[in-house]
Amino acid sequence: MDDVRIVKLEAEDLPIFKAIRLESLKMAPSAFANSFTDWSSLSDQEWLDRMKAPVFAMLKGQEPVGIMGLMLQRGGKRSHRATIIMVYLHESERGSGLASALLQAVMGFGKESGVRQFELNVNHTNAKAIRFYKRHGFATVGKILAALIEDSREVDELIMVHR
Repeated sequence: MDDVRIVKLEAEDLPIFKAIRLESLKMAPSAFANSFTDWSSLSDQEWLDRMKAPVFAMLKGQEPVGIMGLMLQRGGKRSHRATIIMVYLHESERGSGLASALLQAVMGFGKESGVRQFELNVNHTNAKAIRFYKRHGFATVGKILAALIEDSREVDELIMVHR
């Protein structure tokens, strides 16, 4: 689509970041380690600090419809690794290929930054996300038992890696 673009968010894009991140936490609470409450009370400075890891948004016109971040590892021995974080796409846009485009843009940025291994954690019950990542070359390499406690129940996360 002509009106869809992917942008790396900068400080002046804070309102876009806030809008799509809070929406993601509200609409897909089980998909994230953090909650809406965790983020909704952050100061603007804390939001800006969280944008220091590259954060990308998919915009449809001027409206954010997706988000994905990349936490680059630091230090000489780990600089080849990065963790994909904050993955979300509007329900209405899923299945359209936009998530693939966003993932490719984020991984492309990572590769240009020297990343050779992409990692992520995903809720073990999120079958659609797991299938999506497998289609894009990610393999399950482990499981974190009781990674999260949600509504008094333990939730495992799968560790997936793309090399």
